[in-house]
Amino acid sequence: MKEKNTVFGILQKIGHSFMLPIAALPAAGLLLGIGCTFTGEGIFFKILGLLSNCGNQIFGMLPLLFAVAVAVGLAYENKEVAGLSAVIGFFVMHLATATVVTTFMDMEKLSQTAGILTTTMGIENTMNSSVLGGVVIGYAVSVLHNRYQNIKLPDLLSFFGGTHFIPIISTAAAIVMGTVFALAWPYLGMFIAWLGTVIAKLGVFGTFLYGTILRALIPTGLHHVFYMPFWQTALGGAAEVGGQYLEGARNILFAQLANGDVISSSVAKFYSGNFPIMMFGFPGAAFAMYHTAKKENLEKVKGLLFSSGLTSFLTGITEPLEFSFLFASPFLFFGVHCLLGGLSFAIVYALGAGVGYTFSAGLFDFILYGVLPGNSRTHWIIVLIVGLIYAVAYYGAFRFLITKFNLKTPGREDNREDVRLHSKKEYLESKKGNSEENVYEWILKGLGGLENIMDVNNCATRLRVSLKDGAKVDKNMLAASGASGVFAKGNNIQVIYGPRVVNLKAELIKYMENLSKESE
Repeated sequence: MKEKNTVFGILQKIGHSFMLPIAALPAAGLLLGIGCTFTGEGIFFKILGLLSNCGNQIFGMLPLLFAVAVAVGLAYENKEVAGLSAVIGFFVMHLATATVVTTFMDMEKLSQTAGILTTTMGIENTMNSSVLGGVVIGYAVSVLHNRYQNIKLPDLLSFFGGTHFIPIISTAAAIVMGTVFALAWPYLGMFIAWLGTVIAKLGVFGTFLYGTILRALIPTGLHHVFYMPFWQTALGGAAEVGGQYLEGARNILFAQLANGDVISSSVAKFYSGNFPIMMFGFPGAAFAMYHTAKKENLEKVKGLLFSSGLTSFLTGITEPLEFSFLFASPFLFFGVHCLLGGLSFAIVYALGAGVGYTFSAGLFDFILYGVLPGNSRTHWIIVLIVGLIYAVAYYGAFRFLITKFNLKTPGREDNREDVRLHSKKEYLESKKGNSEENVYEWILKGLGGLENIMDVNNCATRLRVSLKDGAKVDKNMLAASGASGVFAKGNNIQVIYGPRVVNLKAELIKYMENLSKESE
């Protein structure tokens, strides 16, 4: 399905595509975390070493995984062809880079700058573009795929037309891009490294800005695009771990974990600050919203708020709860929550904590990457203490502001329709007397009908939809389907359903396909 690309639309789809390789990280992190927790001699510890090595290998494949994910995520159709072409393009690009470097460039001079040259997926002397290189080739392949997948060639060459043309043109493009990377990356890489040092020099204030911006981008869904460069490039720092030069906060952090080192707070600062917010701040806010709800609505919001608070504590998934007070008061979200979020990052970093995560900052990751490695390595007790303070701070700030300004958080609304917009429980209750099919019917009506939908995707908690006409969106109808919030930017719509969105999207697409067949 072809759509008009806008900057926001492209960034939204790239951000969504990041979720595919990110989904592999919890498994890799679990293997690495368990494998590195205990060391010793004997078969048991050799098995743990195997787990650690497997986890490390998955992290090493991230550039390739991102290349495939971006190509597949941005392809309109025939996504498998785009994915295969991205794999080919990725290896050809790095082979071309390595060839140009070894043949035409001064290897000795390049080697003097740490981190410029590296080995990627077995290809030596290629540029250390990491995940950024994967994203670039993946995006290039997706553009070529969408433009030329239906190309028609003369009869003599017709076999090479259509989708068969995509791997061919992707290979040609990859050679050109590999050459460009070889010539340009030494300068771009040094610029990124310099920018990383500037951010590092900002110290605690820079960490505060990072945390504040990260939370402020949540409503747009572009937070993945923001944090990924810090996790995977020199923007997040550079260090030598176990004799290997590494760039990117995630790469350094997990290398330190695997090597048995003390986790550096200067690296973990892009992670640790989320734990007080997600494990303690959000449950505190949920408790405050429950205590300030109208008496007649207490039972109605109890399940919503308590389950959302518990979900945030255990898994770090916050959006259903986060959007509840975003819709109630943008000031409560941007003026209080985002600033408290930034302060959390700054405080935890200043106190020297070093707790990372793979998916999100919930209890499971906290135990795996904070508690199990030991307080001497991660200083997880600092996070716990700050978290307990944050639970009180969020509860106090939210309760005061909600009552002071009569904010319409869940349970304080003036009418039933507003409550429905934020209440998952209400949706579940309304659903009892209706079929599943009715839910998807409501979603389609809320999105302006089947003919108005151009593309449907999802991230961890949101249904991401590209529409022909965003003005046709009916938020009340989407609310009736169980959405806890709707964010619209032009013709790009994000509908918040929480963790169940993965299954919901799959069933919605089936429902749409059945409707299309019936109309034929």
